[in-house]
Amino acid sequence: MDIGRHWREDEAPERRANQKGNAMGFGQAISTCLSSYANFNGRARRSEFWWFWLFVVIVQVVVQTLIAVIVGTDSILYSLLLFVLAIALAIPLYAAGARRLHDTGKSGWLQLLILIPCAGIIILIVLWAQQGSGVDNQYGAPPA
Repeated sequence: MDIGRHWREDEAPERRANQKGNAMGFGQAISTCLSSYANFNGRARRSEFWWFWLFVVIVQVVVQTLIAVIVGTDSILYSLLLFVLAIALAIPLYAAGARRLHDTGKSGWLQLLILIPCAGIIILIVLWAQQGSGVDNQYGAPPA
């Protein structure tokens, strides 16, 4: 008898639906978030948000390193290019963050908590990590 399988069969159907079956992969999350570049409406599952967050961190580190090597860190061009990159990546990241909060039934405006030093980002990480509701809410149907 497979205990793990027996345990999964006893779970509520909505819990099983929110597990691996409909989780987004890395490439699909990037594609979805970039195609919804400034779309702050709707809902996003956890995998979509966290994979895109990882993508943004990787891109920023790699591009910042390349720009530093090519242009040098003392250049105004270095600062300007990093500013453009930060804005270009921040817009879809905040949009995905708003959709992620919508999935938990909360307003995307809660992202303004990031303005509170230290505590703001901790609160947001906790909110982003919460499981989304498996039913329709004021922000729409659960992500497919």
